Amino acid sequence: MSADAFSSRSRRLRLILSDVDGVLTDGTVLLTADGREAKSFHVRDGVGVNLAHGVGLRTGVFSGRRSEVVVRRAAELGMSIVRLGVTDKLEALREVMAKDGLTPDQVAFMGDDLLDLPVMAAVALSAAPMDAPEEVRSRAHFITAMRGGKGCLREFIEAILRARGEWERALAAIGVVSAQPGKD
Repeated sequence: MSADAFSSRSRRLRLILSDVDGVLTDGTVLLTADGREAKSFHVRDGVGVNLAHGVGLRTGVFSGRRSEVVVRRAAELGMSIVRLGVTDKLEALREVMAKDGLTPDQVAFMGDDLLDLPVMAAVALSAAPMDAPEEVRSRAHFITAMRGGKGCLREFIEAILRARGEWERALAAIGVVSAQPGKD
C-alpha cells in the first residue's frame, strides 16, 4: 500500500481493534497448577493505546480465548470494546460496527494468525506483527518491525497517528510536549 493510501485510510479511522494472543502478547499462555492464567503485556502497547485515545480514537480487542487477565488489562487501558471467547471475529466486527454506527473504512485491525484474516480483509487498515505466519503478513496492509507482544500494536498506532498528522497532538495529550529534539 502506498504512503498516500495509508494516510488517506488512517484519516477516516475511528476505531483500532486487535487480537490479543500473538499481538498484545507473544502468544504464550501460562497456566498455573491451580488453573489460573498469566500473560505478559508490553508497556509500549499500553502507551500506544493511550496515544490513540488522546486524539479521540477508540480501541478494543477480540480474542478467541476468555481471560480475566485480558479483561483487567483492557480496563487499565480504557479500551471500550472487549470481546472474549469469540468464535467468529468477523461477526463480532459486524456487531460492533452496527452497534456503534461504524463503517469498515473507519476501522483498523491488527491480527497475527489465520483466524484473524476475515477481519483483516473487512477493515480499512490491517496490520500483522513481523512474526505472524506468511499467510497473514501477505494480506496485511502494514507489517511491524516488532514481534507480537513486543510493542507491535504501538508501532501500528504510531504509524496511523503520524499518517493522520496527529503525532504531536497525541504526545501532548499524554503530557509529552514534543518528541523532536530542540523543541520546547
